Amino acid sequence: MGPGTEILFMIVLGVLLLGPKRLPTVLGHIAQAKAQFEKATHSFKSQLEAELEAEDRKGKTDSSQETVGD
Repeated sequence: MGPGTEILFMIVLGVLLLGPKRLPTVLGHIAQAKAQFEKATHSFKSQLEAELEAEDRKGKTDSSQETVGD
């Protein structure tokens, strides 16, 4: 059972459960939710990377201020 067969099965199931009139509306809501999730994920990832870079820079400046030979 390949990916094309699975997609076709999901489309047929969606039409049977929701009907041909409601299916486009539901798919639109799903697409909108997916886009919002991806936006939130990207925002979280960017914020995390910025904080890790700040910590890395802070660690480098702290280690350069230590005296050698203590």
